[in-house]
Amino acid sequence: MSPLTYTDAVGGALERLRGVGFEHGPRFVNHAPMAAEALAYMGYADDVPRWIDRNLRTHTYHEVPDARWAIDPADPDDWRSALGDFSRVADWTALFERELALAPWPEVLARWWPRLLPGMSGVLTHGVIRTAHAVRAISRAGEENLAYRRELAQGLGYWAARYASHTHGIRPGDEYPGTGDGEQVPRTADADSAAAALDGLVAEYAGIYASAPQRHPVPLIHSITGPAAVRLVVEHLPAAQRRPSYLVARDVSASMLDWFSTTPVTPNPVGLRGVPDLGEVFATAVAIGDEHAIKLAEVAVRHQALAPDPRLAAAAHAANQGLARFRR
Repeated sequence: MSPLTYTDAVGGALERLRGVGFEHGPRFVNHAPMAAEALAYMGYADDVPRWIDRNLRTHTYHEVPDARWAIDPADPDDWRSALGDFSRVADWTALFERELALAPWPEVLARWWPRLLPGMSGVLTHGVIRTAHAVRAISRAGEENLAYRRELAQGLGYWAARYASHTHGIRPGDEYPGTGDGEQVPRTADADSAAAALDGLVAEYAGIYASAPQRHPVPLIHSITGPAAVRLVVEHLPAAQRRPSYLVARDVSASMLDWFSTTPVTPNPVGLRGVPDLGEVFATAVAIGDEHAIKLAEVAVRHQALAPDPRLAAAAHAANQGLARFRR
């Protein structure tokens, strides 16, 4: 049997996961499409079917709520009222399936990204993370593939249905105020430097994760994988949307640090010695099998290629150690 390609592995996983619910347990997120894509991207395509087997065997996913009524994308009052309403998740995914059938995916993404961006913090950024993995998949495989187009609709739909703004004074569906040149936000990064600023943000929170005491190894991971997801998408966005994307990602990661760090963080993170090379770190994550370990290790490898920094490997290694202990 010949090795699976990226497209075969991801497409096969998405077909098997079609109809599987968005969550399990007390609002735990379905990471299977994201982890499958990350494994395939990292050259572990042959591991994807077995990983999906185990995931479906060990998780009991909730049924997707029934569709209620169509959301009108041309009526702001209608779609705004449905933001953050998980009972409307099927309505949201149906909306995006229609939108993606009628227009190229970058156009749909550019239209809805600024509307959803202020709600990035919902379910610990999993909406934007699932969207980002779907964007990478569809940009590699092409939008003519229905399974990939459907997965992008699922990511955007989940993000919309679990929309939760951490920014006071912004109504659901309002765009983040950093789109202009006013004084609402500091001029930290212009459109051209937003990608580099996101690289720095990912490395910064990787260093924090590697050194900050935590009650549980998972929650603070999203202060890294959230901005890494935005970085994955930012090159596909119009220039005017890139700086606001960085600003929201920065604010969300800072909020997560407030939520999940148990002690003040040292300005010079420790724990950077004795870290294996990233290839070994990722292989260890695959052996552990945890979706958070896999996704964080993939982020570390990706960002090491973009902007090398020892904090990236340190964070992924720390997550592997913490998750291995937690799963015993």
